[in-house]
Amino acid sequence: MPRSVNSVASRKRRKKILKQAKGYFGARSKVYTVAKNAVEKGLTYAYRDRKQKKRTFRSLWITRINAGAREYGLSYSQFMHKLSQQGIELNRKVLADLAMNEPEAFKAIIDAVK
Repeated sequence: MPRSVNSVASRKRRKKILKQAKGYFGARSKVYTVAKNAVEKGLTYAYRDRKQKKRTFRSLWITRINAGAREYGLSYSQFMHKLSQQGIELNRKVLADLAMNEPEAFKAIIDAVK
């Protein structure tokens, strides 16, 4: 009895990887083995960087709040401490947006804190 090879499934598996590698440079988008390695590494980076993105944005917000607060003679840590003492519960994303785009509103928060 001849050996049965499920070439349909194999081809589907390879096409899936090559489709994911579309747009990669050179052999990374043409040769299955190279493409498989590139896609696996890309997916690893994607998973890792979904976590890192949150850290990066938080540090950006902190930098913006610090810059905004220092215009009025407060450091970031002093400003955040006084915010919590006053019971003002605004998150860093909102505070950074106010510091960048709404300087009057940010100044009002600074005045309320001082």
